[in-house]
Amino acid sequence: MNKTIILEVRETTPLIHHLTNQVVMNFSANGLLSFGAAPVMAKAEEEAADMAANADGVLLNIGTLTANELDSMVRAGKAANEKGIPIVIDPVGVAATPFRTTAVKKILSDVQPTVLKGNAGELAHLVEIPWETKGVESIGDGNADEIASKVAEMYQCTAVVTGQTDVLCTSGEIEHNTTGHPFLGKITGAGCLLGSVLTACLTTNNNVQKQTLAAVNFYGLAAEYAAKQTDVNGPGTFLPHFIDALSFDPSKLERK
Repeated sequence: MNKTIILEVRETTPLIHHLTNQVVMNFSANGLLSFGAAPVMAKAEEEAADMAANADGVLLNIGTLTANELDSMVRAGKAANEKGIPIVIDPVGVAATPFRTTAVKKILSDVQPTVLKGNAGELAHLVEIPWETKGVESIGDGNADEIASKVAEMYQCTAVVTGQTDVLCTSGEIEHNTTGHPFLGKITGAGCLLGSVLTACLTTNNNVQKQTLAAVNFYGLAAEYAAKQTDVNGPGTFLPHFIDALSFDPSKLERK
Protein backbone atom coordinates (compact mmCIF):
# COMPACT_ATOMS: atom_id res chain seq x y z
CA MET A 1 0.00 0.00 0.00
CA ASN A 2 1.16 3.52 -0.77
CA LYS A 3 0.80 4.99 2.72
CA THR A 4 1.74 8.49 1.63
CA ILE A 5 -1.46 8.78 -0.41
CA ILE A 6 -3.62 7.96 2.61
CA LEU A 7 -1.67 10.33 4.83
CA GLU A 8 -1.86 13.14 2.27
CA VAL A 9 -5.65 12.90 2.26
CA ARG A 10 -5.61 13.47 6.01
CA GLU A 11 -3.24 16.41 5.70
CA THR A 12 -5.26 18.20 3.02
CA THR A 13 -8.84 17.15 3.97
CA PRO A 14 -10.19 17.35 0.42
CA LEU A 15 -13.82 18.35 -0.11
CA ILE A 16 -15.66 15.62 -2.00
CA HIS A 17 -18.97 16.55 -3.61
CA HIS A 18 -21.32 13.56 -3.59
CA LEU A 19 -24.28 13.14 -5.85
CA THR A 20 -25.09 9.75 -4.43
CA ASN A 21 -28.00 7.55 -3.50
CA GLN A 22 -30.38 8.13 -0.62
CA VAL A 23 -29.71 4.76 0.98
CA VAL A 24 -26.04 5.44 1.74
CA MET A 25 -25.69 9.18 2.31
CA ASN A 26 -25.20 9.00 6.07
CA PHE A 27 -22.87 6.00 5.90
CA SER A 28 -20.81 7.59 3.11
CA ALA A 29 -20.52 10.87 5.01
CA ASN A 30 -19.44 9.22 8.27
CA GLY A 31 -17.05 6.84 6.54
CA LEU A 32 -15.38 9.59 4.53
CA LEU A 33 -15.06 11.81 7.59
CA SER A 34 -13.39 8.95 9.43
CA PHE A 35 -11.03 8.40 6.50
CA GLY A 36 -9.97 12.04 6.67
CA ALA A 37 -11.79 13.87 3.87
CA ALA A 38 -14.79 16.18 3.96
CA PRO A 39 -18.13 15.22 2.35
CA VAL A 40 -20.73 17.55 0.89
CA MET A 41 -23.95 16.41 -0.77
CA ALA A 42 -25.85 18.85 -2.95
CA LYS A 43 -28.22 17.48 -5.59
CA ALA A 44 -30.28 20.54 -6.50
CA GLU A 45 -29.90 21.52 -10.15
CA GLU A 46 -29.52 25.13 -9.04
CA GLU A 47 -26.31 24.47 -7.11
CA ALA A 48 -24.82 21.17 -8.26
CA ALA A 49 -22.37 22.82 -10.66
CA ASP A 50 -21.41 25.56 -8.19
CA MET A 51 -20.73 23.02 -5.47
CA ALA A 52 -18.61 20.91 -7.82
CA ALA A 53 -16.62 23.99 -8.78
CA ASN A 54 -15.83 24.55 -5.10
CA ALA A 55 -14.89 20.92 -4.42
CA ASP A 56 -11.69 18.94 -4.80
CA GLY A 57 -13.37 15.87 -6.28
CA VAL A 58 -16.81 14.68 -7.42
CA LEU A 59 -18.54 11.32 -6.99
CA LEU A 60 -21.53 10.46 -9.20
CA ASN A 61 -23.45 7.41 -7.92
CA ILE A 62 -26.76 6.47 -9.61
CA GLY A 63 -28.07 4.12 -6.92
CA THR A 64 -31.43 5.87 -6.43
CA LEU A 65 -31.34 8.09 -9.50
CA THR A 66 -34.25 10.30 -10.59
CA ALA A 67 -34.63 12.29 -13.81
CA ASN A 68 -33.96 15.59 -12.01
CA GLU A 69 -30.85 14.17 -10.35
CA LEU A 70 -29.54 13.11 -13.74
CA ASP A 71 -29.44 16.73 -14.85
CA SER A 72 -27.66 17.66 -11.62
CA MET A 73 -25.06 14.94 -12.15
CA VAL A 74 -24.31 16.11 -15.66
CA ARG A 75 -23.97 19.71 -14.49
CA ALA A 76 -21.69 18.74 -11.62
CA GLY A 77 -19.61 16.50 -13.85
CA LYS A 78 -19.14 19.19 -16.48
CA ALA A 79 -18.12 21.69 -13.82
CA ALA A 80 -15.60 19.22 -12.43
CA ASN A 81 -14.16 18.60 -15.90
CA GLU A 82 -13.84 22.32 -16.46
CA LYS A 83 -12.02 22.74 -13.14
CA GLY A 84 -9.82 19.71 -13.78
CA ILE A 85 -10.68 17.82 -10.60
CA PRO A 86 -11.17 14.05 -10.38
CA ILE A 87 -14.54 12.42 -11.06
CA VAL A 88 -15.55 8.91 -10.01
CA ILE A 89 -18.66 7.47 -11.66
CA ASP A 90 -20.38 4.52 -9.97
CA PRO A 91 -23.03 3.10 -12.36
CA VAL A 92 -24.96 1.22 -9.68
CA GLY A 93 -27.33 -1.34 -11.21
CA VAL A 94 -26.80 0.04 -14.71
CA ALA A 95 -27.90 -3.27 -16.25
CA ALA A 96 -31.09 -3.52 -14.17
CA THR A 97 -33.37 -1.16 -16.14
CA PRO A 98 -33.40 0.78 -19.42
CA PHE A 99 -33.65 4.03 -17.44
CA ARG A 100 -30.38 3.37 -15.66
CA THR A 101 -28.64 2.31 -18.86
CA THR A 102 -29.79 5.42 -20.71
CA ALA A 103 -28.88 7.65 -17.78
CA VAL A 104 -25.32 6.34 -17.54
CA LYS A 105 -24.85 6.67 -21.30
CA LYS A 106 -26.00 10.30 -21.01
CA ILE A 107 -23.55 11.01 -18.18
CA LEU A 108 -20.67 9.36 -20.02
CA SER A 109 -21.44 11.25 -23.22
CA ASP A 110 -21.16 14.59 -21.39
CA VAL A 111 -18.69 13.89 -18.58
CA GLN A 112 -15.16 12.48 -18.72
CA PRO A 113 -14.58 10.28 -15.66
CA THR A 114 -11.26 9.80 -13.98
CA VAL A 115 -12.41 6.41 -12.66
CA LEU A 116 -15.33 4.16 -13.52
CA LYS A 117 -15.95 1.88 -10.54
CA GLY A 118 -18.46 -0.93 -10.26
CA ASN A 119 -18.96 -4.65 -9.90
CA ALA A 120 -18.26 -6.95 -12.82
CA GLY A 121 -21.86 -7.07 -13.99
CA GLU A 122 -22.19 -3.30 -14.06
CA LEU A 123 -18.97 -2.62 -15.94
CA ALA A 124 -19.46 -5.59 -18.28
CA HIS A 125 -22.78 -4.06 -19.33
CA LEU A 126 -21.02 -0.82 -20.28
CA VAL A 127 -18.78 -2.66 -22.76
CA GLU A 128 -21.43 -5.17 -23.93
CA ILE A 129 -19.84 -8.25 -22.40
CA PRO A 130 -22.51 -10.79 -21.35
CA TRP A 131 -22.69 -11.11 -17.55
CA GLU A 132 -25.43 -12.26 -15.21
CA THR A 133 -26.81 -9.67 -12.81
CA LYS A 134 -29.67 -9.51 -10.30
CA GLY A 135 -30.87 -6.01 -9.51
CA VAL A 136 -27.76 -4.08 -8.50
CA GLU A 137 -25.75 -7.24 -7.77
CA SER A 138 -23.32 -9.09 -10.02
CA ILE A 139 -23.87 -12.86 -9.80
CA GLY A 140 -22.13 -14.04 -12.95
CA ASP A 141 -18.62 -15.26 -13.50
CA GLY A 142 -16.03 -14.55 -16.15
CA ASN A 143 -12.90 -12.61 -17.01
CA ALA A 144 -12.80 -9.44 -14.90
CA ASP A 145 -9.42 -8.49 -16.38
CA GLU A 146 -11.01 -8.32 -19.82
CA ILE A 147 -13.82 -6.13 -18.50
CA ALA A 148 -11.43 -3.73 -16.80
CA SER A 149 -9.27 -3.46 -19.92
CA LYS A 150 -12.21 -2.78 -22.22
CA VAL A 151 -13.78 -0.21 -19.90
CA ALA A 152 -10.48 1.64 -19.52
CA GLU A 153 -9.94 1.67 -23.27
CA MET A 154 -13.48 2.58 -24.30
CA TYR A 155 -13.97 5.36 -21.77
CA GLN A 156 -10.36 6.56 -21.57
CA CYS A 157 -10.24 6.32 -17.79
CA THR A 158 -9.14 4.01 -15.01
CA ALA A 159 -11.48 1.07 -14.46
CA VAL A 160 -12.02 -0.49 -11.04
CA VAL A 161 -13.90 -3.80 -11.07
CA THR A 162 -14.79 -4.70 -7.50
CA GLY A 163 -15.15 -8.27 -6.28
CA GLN A 164 -13.44 -10.91 -4.18
CA THR A 165 -10.37 -9.81 -6.12
CA ASP A 166 -10.53 -6.22 -7.28
CA VAL A 167 -9.21 -5.58 -10.78
CA LEU A 168 -7.85 -2.16 -11.73
CA CYS A 169 -6.79 -1.05 -15.19
CA THR A 170 -4.99 2.19 -16.07
CA SER A 171 -3.61 2.77 -19.57
CA GLY A 172 -3.68 -0.95 -20.31
CA GLU A 173 -1.86 -1.95 -17.13
CA ILE A 174 -3.71 -4.37 -14.84
CA GLU A 175 -3.42 -4.46 -11.04
CA HIS A 176 -5.11 -6.85 -8.60
CA ASN A 177 -6.12 -6.32 -4.99
CA THR A 178 -7.06 -9.16 -2.66
CA THR A 179 -7.73 -7.31 0.60
CA GLY A 180 -11.25 -7.27 2.00
CA HIS A 181 -13.75 -9.33 3.98
CA PRO A 182 -17.11 -10.99 3.20
CA PHE A 183 -18.85 -8.72 5.75
CA LEU A 184 -18.48 -5.88 3.24
CA GLY A 185 -21.04 -7.71 1.12
CA LYS A 186 -23.48 -7.82 4.03
CA ILE A 187 -23.72 -4.10 4.76
CA THR A 188 -25.52 -1.50 2.69
CA GLY A 189 -23.29 0.93 0.85
CA ALA A 190 -19.87 -0.69 1.17
CA GLY A 191 -19.22 -0.20 -2.53
CA CYS A 192 -20.61 3.32 -2.44
CA LEU A 193 -18.31 4.37 0.39
CA LEU A 194 -15.39 2.88 -1.51
CA GLY A 195 -16.27 5.35 -4.25
CA SER A 196 -15.96 8.18 -1.73
CA VAL A 197 -12.57 6.95 -0.53
CA LEU A 198 -11.39 6.52 -4.11
CA THR A 199 -12.36 10.08 -4.98
CA ALA A 200 -10.51 11.42 -1.95
CA CYS A 201 -7.35 9.52 -2.88
CA LEU A 202 -7.53 10.87 -6.44
CA THR A 203 -7.05 14.40 -5.10
CA THR A 204 -3.52 13.62 -3.93
CA ASN A 205 -0.26 14.40 -5.69
CA ASN A 206 0.35 11.04 -7.35
CA ASN A 207 -0.61 9.07 -10.45
CA VAL A 208 -4.03 7.54 -10.86
CA GLN A 209 -2.80 3.96 -10.87
CA LYS A 210 -1.15 4.33 -7.47
CA GLN A 211 -4.06 6.36 -6.07
CA THR A 212 -6.70 3.78 -6.98
CA LEU A 213 -4.65 0.84 -5.76
CA ALA A 214 -3.92 2.60 -2.45
CA ALA A 215 -7.64 3.30 -1.96
CA VAL A 216 -8.94 -0.23 -2.58
CA ASN A 217 -6.07 -1.84 -0.70
CA PHE A 218 -6.51 0.35 2.39
CA TYR A 219 -10.28 -0.10 2.31
CA GLY A 220 -9.98 -3.88 2.26
CA LEU A 221 -7.38 -3.87 5.04
CA ALA A 222 -9.71 -1.77 7.21
CA ALA A 223 -12.42 -4.38 6.70
CA GLU A 224 -10.04 -7.23 7.59
CA TYR A 225 -8.94 -5.47 10.77
CA ALA A 226 -12.52 -4.71 11.83
CA ALA A 227 -13.69 -8.28 11.28
CA LYS A 228 -10.94 -9.63 13.57
CA GLN A 229 -12.09 -7.75 16.65
CA THR A 230 -13.24 -10.04 19.44
CA ASP A 231 -16.69 -8.49 19.86
CA VAL A 232 -17.59 -8.76 16.18
CA ASN A 233 -20.28 -11.40 15.72
CA GLY A 234 -21.61 -10.40 12.31
CA PRO A 235 -22.24 -7.45 9.98
CA GLY A 236 -23.94 -5.34 12.64
CA THR A 237 -21.07 -5.40 15.10
CA PHE A 238 -18.57 -5.23 12.25
CA LEU A 239 -19.87 -1.88 11.00
CA PRO A 240 -18.73 0.48 13.81
CA HIS A 241 -15.32 -1.17 13.93
CA PHE A 242 -14.99 -0.68 10.19
CA ILE A 243 -15.76 3.03 10.48
CA ASP A 244 -13.12 3.25 13.22
CA ALA A 245 -10.55 1.37 11.16
CA LEU A 246 -10.90 3.80 8.26
CA SER A 247 -9.34 6.45 10.51
CA PHE A 248 -6.31 4.37 11.53
CA ASP A 249 -2.72 4.85 10.47
CA PRO A 250 -2.15 2.57 7.46
CA SER A 251 0.71 0.81 9.27
CA LYS A 252 -1.74 -0.51 11.87
CA LEU A 253 -3.81 -2.28 9.23
CA GLU A 254 -1.09 -4.08 7.29
CA ARG A 255 -1.28 -7.85 7.04
CA LYS A 256 1.14 -9.61 9.36
